[in-house]
Amino acid sequence: MGLQKIWMVALLSGWVLQGISQVKPADLPPALSAIKETDLKRDIFELAGDAFRGRRAGTEDEMRAAAWVAQKAQEAGLKPAGDDGTCFQFFNMRRTRTADRSTLQAGNQRLLLGKDFWVTQPVDAHINGSVTWLNSMADTTMNLQGKTVALKIEAPNPLPANGMSLWEYRYTASAIRQQGMALRRKGVSAIIFVANDITEKGIAFIGHNYEDGSYQNVGLPATVARANTGAARLATPVILVRSELENAIKQAAPLQADVVMETYLYPSVNVVAKANGSDAKLRNEFVLFSGHHDHDGIGNPVGQDSIWNGADDNASVTVGMLAIARAWVVKPGKRSALFVWHGAEERGLLGSRWFAVHPTVNKASIVAVLNGDMIGRNAIDSAALLGAIPPHRNSLALVNMAMQANQGLTKFKVDNSWDEATHPENWYFRSDHAPYAQAGIPSIFFTSLLHPDYHTPKDEPQYISIPKLAKMTRWMYATGWLVSQSPARPALDVKL
Repeated sequence: MGLQKIWMVALLSGWVLQGISQVKPADLPPALSAIKETDLKRDIFELAGDAFRGRRAGTEDEMRAAAWVAQKAQEAGLKPAGDDGTCFQFFNMRRTRTADRSTLQAGNQRLLLGKDFWVTQPVDAHINGSVTWLNSMADTTMNLQGKTVALKIEAPNPLPANGMSLWEYRYTASAIRQQGMALRRKGVSAIIFVANDITEKGIAFIGHNYEDGSYQNVGLPATVARANTGAARLATPVILVRSELENAIKQAAPLQADVVMETYLYPSVNVVAKANGSDAKLRNEFVLFSGHHDHDGIGNPVGQDSIWNGADDNASVTVGMLAIARAWVVKPGKRSALFVWHGAEERGLLGSRWFAVHPTVNKASIVAVLNGDMIGRNAIDSAALLGAIPPHRNSLALVNMAMQANQGLTKFKVDNSWDEATHPENWYFRSDHAPYAQAGIPSIFFTSLLHPDYHTPKDEPQYISIPKLAKMTRWMYATGWLVSQSPARPALDVKL
């Protein structure tokens, strides 16, 4: 580790506080007692309970969750700040997926979409003929032009880094991408991948992801409205089947498939509310608290559980923002507070992409974005702040305020390693602050980082550390309070 990196780790861990003002008691937010563990526990058990069915974007469950958040926000004393005098800002997203009527038959055995096989990327295709089985990618030296080929997934090169989240999915996606590209260069007409043991281990999430298809904002510039897959649609059908079907695929005579792509629009919604500031001039500017209210909905069962509750991701921040709202109403800051609970974050940051282009307040009035994602797990004295070091840092002044709040109040050991450009998780770009930073607004990202239950049905409220959630909420609140009270808005150092 180089000297500069050691210094940055020390700085953000609280070992060295050069350039960061010491916190005076008068600088601490005055309504900390309004953030109550009892409120946080009640709210997260309700929002992340099975009744909301995982709050999947574009479903009635997400809409019910959004209505719940809006009601709670108004009960907390916030005022509507969405469209047309409401707490809501609706937007459309385009979904492209493999239609349920798609079929695959190996000889006389009919396979079930979503149980036996998955189409890895939506495409319209018809297959009817023999299968060329490849014992390994070494068999690609033969002439494969126009053939339907099948093989067992081989390990990608390089392997995903050890310890990465969703490791089996990353392994499988990388293998299919690499080996599929090599086979397409050989001119194959279709590819059947048979799952190996590693893919089978993660098949619940892998299959859930392929069933998803891709999502995209409607009505935004192409540079903003990116599909969440980030990949161009390919004409060659690529199908993943369960490992137990290897012999059926090898012996298929013939193999027949009709896969159909369908595209349609879903609505999603941001929930937007505000608390007015106390200063006659500064109340026209906003500290924006950011989180997302959606998660993954109903998916492939893990054990007997098919509801992906998303308690930490991201009901934790949703209820934390409600607690901050209660505190802000009790004692308003000089600047106003704007609360945006984004929809469709899990589908590719679609809600924040929309709001960053179509804010319901003057964009120039947003002085800073304080985003949270997953703040209720892991050791109670550990946390991470992203957007804190180059190249992701766009406001040193804002980072210093966050570290000042931590030094004076919460005293977390702050991990900045996940903010490094070389971190394999690419974590900085996976939450709702990113579109705001790219739009030129000072932005930071609070998180308590990943855990083994991430994006599984085990992310349930009973596993949330309520004291940790309260402590992270207070850190976000204290940072927002310092931003609100500062005579000068945090300077933007660089537009990402």
